Amino acid sequence: MKKFMCEDFLLSNETAKVLYHNHAKNMPIFDYHCHLIPSEIAEDKKYNNITEIWLYGDHYKWRAMRSFGIDEYYITGESTDFEKFQAFAKAMPYLIGNPIYHWSHLELKRYFGVDETLNENNAEEIWNKCNEVIQKTDFSARSIITKSNVKYIATTDDPADNLEYHIKIAKDESFDCEVRPTLRPDKAIKIGNEGFAEYIKVLGQTENTNITNYKELMEVLEKRVEFFVENGCTITDHALDRVYFKNTNEEEVNEIFIKAINGETLTQDEIEKYATLTMINLGRIYHKHNMVMQLHIGALRNNNTRMLKKLGPDVGFDSIDDGEVARPLSRLLDTLDGEDKLPKTILYCLNPKDNEVLATMLGNFQGGGVAGKIQFGSGWWFNDQKDGMERQMMALSQLGLLSQFVGMLTDSRSFLSYTRHEYFRRILCNYIGSLVENGEYPADMKILGEIIENICYNNADKYCKGQ
Repeated sequence: MKKFMCEDFLLSNETAKVLYHNHAKNMPIFDYHCHLIPSEIAEDKKYNNITEIWLYGDHYKWRAMRSFGIDEYYITGESTDFEKFQAFAKAMPYLIGNPIYHWSHLELKRYFGVDETLNENNAEEIWNKCNEVIQKTDFSARSIITKSNVKYIATTDDPADNLEYHIKIAKDESFDCEVRPTLRPDKAIKIGNEGFAEYIKVLGQTENTNITNYKELMEVLEKRVEFFVENGCTITDHALDRVYFKNTNEEEVNEIFIKAINGETLTQDEIEKYATLTMINLGRIYHKHNMVMQLHIGALRNNNTRMLKKLGPDVGFDSIDDGEVARPLSRLLDTLDGEDKLPKTILYCLNPKDNEVLATMLGNFQGGGVAGKIQFGSGWWFNDQKDGMERQMMALSQLGLLSQFVGMLTDSRSFLSYTRHEYFRRILCNYIGSLVENGEYPADMKILGEIIENICYNNADKYCKGQ
């Protein structure tokens, strides 16, 4: 029986161990998609205790605590930080099979030197030990980034953002990590959402204009893209949830847009037509600026209306959707490709039923001399666990080219989540090592080492920087 979370954690064969320890382990991190707050990096945020950095805003842990029967008072309520930590510690031994058990203990081990497994009985002792590290060492947002060997961070930013903190970070030569904005124009695309008309007013103000029609909207969005590009942005992101493709034209979409900003109710058909044309127009703009377009597909958000009203969005009440993906996604990509204006694109699916759909979709639109121009993104959200990552890697390797994969990202709001890159790298090395051990690939350690290092860092660096 192996020791829990030893040096060879998740590495089940000798080839995997060599690949991880000699190639993957010490590669830097290129985190091309996350939800870190730029101001916290710019101001080098400090923390009072482990709960602040470990449990605040972590909806993964919150979902687990609710399932264990812990009252919301100890999750997002007014309980003390120690009480929240203690409540999570009580649930921890019962998270068997859940990736949170691995992630949490990796975080305790790597950042706080805690080798014990957390439980209700040692919660106070570990609380004190972690807080001593926080209070007596240089423990801050930037120190965690540096300790984790992170060289590139792409945050997630609305087009209306003035990017003041990105500008501030870029001017700071003392910080050895690139922090770049990612354009996420969801609020301008989801025309059926509450607050759309108000948002359009805010967006117009960023360019000192009043947006009154669709043409003006696209002009402002292109100016915002240019502003983002001027400040180091090479990546965009879209939470598509459902992929839409409806035949329409500028005149019809203009009428839909005017109805929306005047507060009129839209039909589902109108919502889908507007989203279709807006995605196509933005794709053209991204291609013009050699940007990466990320499409996150398949989330069913804000399922619990009562808790949405009480706590707001992004607090652990989202799940996997089961909508149609293949046909509308194919038409969207084909429309842009037909004009030779399809940008580099990363496709993510939240529903694993779509793994093979995306893995085969890639091959339809590769080309232009760009290795892996269309990417199948790493196991996302509910799939960023061992089984989900393995299924994504298997689909990609069997139906595409795993060697050209741009690898892992944290997709997190926590600075401690960089251990997810370690988790991913161990699973990657074990998967490839197993192919070698089974005689399915030769033990050419030079090529294997190159493939591992490229997936861990080099491919993403080249892909996202437009090299």
